[in-house]
Amino acid sequence: MAPYRKISDLPQVIPVFPLDGALLLPGGDLPLQIFEPRYLNMVDDAMAGDRMIGMIQTRPGGDRTRPILTDVGCAGRITSYAETSDGRYLITLTGVCRFDAGEELILRTPYRQLRARYDRFEADLSRDAEYDAPTEARNRFATALKRYLNRRELDIDWETASTAPLEALVNSLCMGLPFEPAEKQALLEAPDLTGRFETLTALLEIDASEPDDDAQPLQ
Repeated sequence: MAPYRKISDLPQVIPVFPLDGALLLPGGDLPLQIFEPRYLNMVDDAMAGDRMIGMIQTRPGGDRTRPILTDVGCAGRITSYAETSDGRYLITLTGVCRFDAGEELILRTPYRQLRARYDRFEADLSRDAEYDAPTEARNRFATALKRYLNRRELDIDWETASTAPLEALVNSLCMGLPFEPAEKQALLEAPDLTGRFETLTALLEIDASEPDDDAQPLQ
């Protein structure tokens, strides 16, 4: 992967792919299947350039064909690319750095482009120090995760999870679990890994405390 050591190494104007419910975090890998013509065009242009695409969600309101974008997204680099026989692209974006969505440029490309402001998230480029949560916080997290998975009849590889670095585990769960778009955005906007870990734990606990839809009312 290209070395991005400081924010000046990053492109200041990036194409964006608005996709609600899809979360990309720095260091995480997001597989995508591209089939809409405008986004096929976007990938073509990215592959011919710096391979960077910004993943971003939308907010309520605005035109259906041009929705309002959220304030924060994450820039990723295409690290895997393949074409299918029916013209789709199968790519993987590896998260590099979050950004504040700046001015949107009025260009002739069929996809949207904007100025990305990375200043607030420069620490995303230097994730060398491993975060180690206190034992009490880890136990609380593990309990909430087990309850969440059991409630939703989901499963993970617990052996791998127990040995994975906390950053990799937290990021993979944030990206992979079926949270609502607003919850995904809260995880994205958490200031750092500590905040993301705490937000993830809170979301797991909130879900586990909600009554099941098929629960019978008390007589």
